[in-house]
Amino acid sequence: MTFDKSNISRIIEMAWEDRTTFDAIEAQFGVSEKEVIKIMRDQLKPSSFRLWRKRVNGRKTKHQIKRGFIVGRHVSHDQSKLK
Repeated sequence: MTFDKSNISRIIEMAWEDRTTFDAIEAQFGVSEKEVIKIMRDQLKPSSFRLWRKRVNGRKTKHQIKRGFIVGRHVSHDQSKLK
């Protein structure tokens, strides 16, 4: 599959996010976990790719089936001051 720069950028951004699952990336872009890994390997510097792999390897939040919580949004303490 080929993507334009903005889609590749969004896939990378979603892959770095802790609470965004590979399933969510696949639902939005039709890209499997293996394909996300390939995109990350191709687009990131080797050291950044290693850091990302170390970060997501075994992370329960990146896999929908392993999550121990209901999907929701995190609100930082700064956001509550705006209300």
